[in-house]
Amino acid sequence: MKLEVKHVQKRGIAGWRYRRKIPKELRAAAGKLEILIPLGSTEQEALKAYPKVHAQAERQLRLWAQPQSASTSTAPSPTDFEQFRQSRAQLRALNLDPEWSGPEDVDDPEALARELIAEQIADKYPVDEHGHPIGVGTDDRALIHALVLGQRQQRPQPTLEDARRLYLKERVGEDETKRMELERIFKLVREALGKDRTLGSLKREDAKEVRDHMLDGRKPSSVDRYLNVVRAVINHAIREFDLSGVTNPFMHLEAATKDKAEPDKDKRRPFTLAEVDAITARIVSQAKQDLQLIWRLLKATGCRLAEVSGLRVADVHLDHAIPHITVEWHDDRRIKNAVSRRNVPLIGDALAAAKEAVAAAGDSLMLFPTYGRPKGASSASAALGKHVRACVTDPKATTHSLRHLMKDRLRLAGASKSDQDIVLGHSSGSVGEDYGGDEARLEVARRALEKALVGEGKENGMATRRG
Repeated sequence: MKLEVKHVQKRGIAGWRYRRKIPKELRAAAGKLEILIPLGSTEQEALKAYPKVHAQAERQLRLWAQPQSASTSTAPSPTDFEQFRQSRAQLRALNLDPEWSGPEDVDDPEALARELIAEQIADKYPVDEHGHPIGVGTDDRALIHALVLGQRQQRPQPTLEDARRLYLKERVGEDETKRMELERIFKLVREALGKDRTLGSLKREDAKEVRDHMLDGRKPSSVDRYLNVVRAVINHAIREFDLSGVTNPFMHLEAATKDKAEPDKDKRRPFTLAEVDAITARIVSQAKQDLQLIWRLLKATGCRLAEVSGLRVADVHLDHAIPHITVEWHDDRRIKNAVSRRNVPLIGDALAAAKEAVAAAGDSLMLFPTYGRPKGASSASAALGKHVRACVTDPKATTHSLRHLMKDRLRLAGASKSDQDIVLGHSSGSVGEDYGGDEARLEVARRALEKALVGEGKENGMATRRG
């Protein structure tokens, strides 16, 4: 009789064995590719051993799958508010009315259905000497309460933690950098308040305590960014949880008063042209080719570092009548805002650098594979920052100072404010900024950049004196 069962292999004189490939998603947990178990030297021995060995393999696969399927077990326990919403969703899935007000008569079908389901849930657990179930899980307990109480069940008030989780799910998503930032900020909120608080109980005094705690060892500018996130989280929760009458105590709360805050124009300064020359010489002689090319593109376009490091090869248009790069959103690079989406002409050395970058990228999707990834711009910033700091000790001068310098060049070349905004991707606040075709805007940007870069010698003295 020929043995015809799954995962069995005849091995010549070695006999029979159980051989089963481990699913790809479980191989890391298993530490191997296959399950191999001897079944015996004869077909009869293999048939006899097979059921036990197959069951053993099934159990082992389930064990290896546990870290995968139970990954959510490391997630925080559901809040009272989440359990309430979950139980109501379960009622709807069971075709029951979450707003049920109680039985209309002794034969009310919904009342009977609710009683039956509640009994089935309770029957899963052992009972005490009084016949009451013990050890009932929190999810089952919440569902039983929803079944029995109906509309009489009081909705828990959503808390700051509920607001954080909602914002994480609906606004942050899989962005790991923003997830970490959100956790860091709300860790400070928890430290300041001591415990989770319902959104409706928050007062202005609580918000000020959070602000003061954040200011301990941090710059006011950083704390203002943190407070912006807290404001956004609470506003989102108030809207999505329909919390009428609840106000956000973090609104209009600042880490530093306007008269004491550092003006934006003083946080960063443009490079002098002498500084740019010194940094460029160092980068060209010491940095890797991709960093050299990124620096050259930054210097001649005024783009943000993330806009250049995150370019794809397809974003470089060398055969166009006006060679240019397209700055736009994609999976590996988020641009600052909708206005930042633009075409930037490649003038002079920027065109040469773009050609070299395309040739060096080869078959790669990204123009700069080392930095065209999540957090790649941060890595590029750190690498370029070392060269900048070796030449310029002023902390107000950073790689971003190239962008400030381009702003000054455009001003000195006589470019209008709207033309500057088209080149740099700034918002003018005007409704008209969205009007006009891409080709016309590209031509406007080309003229402005050519004037700015051709007139470099004239601005040299002015920029150097200012620096």
